[in-house]
Amino acid sequence: MNYPRVAIIILNWNGAEDTLECVGSLKKVTYPDFEVVVVDNGSEGDDVKTLRQSFEDYARIIGNDRNYGFAEGNNVGIRYALNAFDPAYVLLLNNDMVVAPDFLSQLVRVAEGEDKVGIVGPKVYYYDFEGRKDVLWYAGGEINQWGRYVYCHTGKDGDDLPQYQTIRSVDWVTGSAMMIKRCVIEELSLLNPGYFFGDEDVEYCIKARKHGFKIVYVPGARVWHKVGKSRDRYSTGLGYFFNHVLNHYRLILGNFPAPVSAFHLLISPAYLLSELKSYLMRSST
Repeated sequence: MNYPRVAIIILNWNGAEDTLECVGSLKKVTYPDFEVVVVDNGSEGDDVKTLRQSFEDYARIIGNDRNYGFAEGNNVGIRYALNAFDPAYVLLLNNDMVVAPDFLSQLVRVAEGEDKVGIVGPKVYYYDFEGRKDVLWYAGGEINQWGRYVYCHTGKDGDDLPQYQTIRSVDWVTGSAMMIKRCVIEELSLLNPGYFFGDEDVEYCIKARKHGFKIVYVPGARVWHKVGKSRDRYSTGLGYFFNHVLNHYRLILGNFPAPVSAFHLLISPAYLLSELKSYLMRSST
């Protein structure tokens, strides 16, 4: 097996404790050629100091002057990694993830198996689902342009059944653990910075597929996600609600045919009411 270099980009924002655990799990990874870049996205406390003290000899730590959001925060790390390491792949990894030692080997093996494979993603379990670590959060992503929410996770909240053990093409890979071939980045450029938080991963995969690249789910690559940790840090106040709604319509209007866009504008009252109810329920807990 060849071992092309992988640059792993981890975005931190007020989450040093999670980032420490995430990078700690990367230290156990058996793949022999990867570099780690941690981008602090303008944290309010001493996260940069803590991360530099902990990982100065292991990871490159970049401190942003403010919070640029998920897409542009990761773009900062991608630009740095492309120039500093000349990687064949860039892997975006949420700071609230813990990885299996062989996850990177599994991803690279599949990505190297076919030229047209442009983006790969692992199987994602909940880090803690009522005390369990074997409950699925992501086993592939589907897009239904006529559905109210447009995209969804396959297998979410379910057991790791036999149908989720097969490598297969999917519509999208979650940006919480997305490995991208360099040639895809060179053709598509970076993540759309217009998305502050959310939906940028779905759009990137849509564009990649339109350019003829395959998006592939790799079940042998396993990671565990502290679901909600990152989103909870961003999801305070009405600003998050409006950002979420804006992203929803930016994704639809910018990437789907006119009849689909018209349909979603037609059902917008029902969608907005549903999202507002969800937001108010979260805010009250």
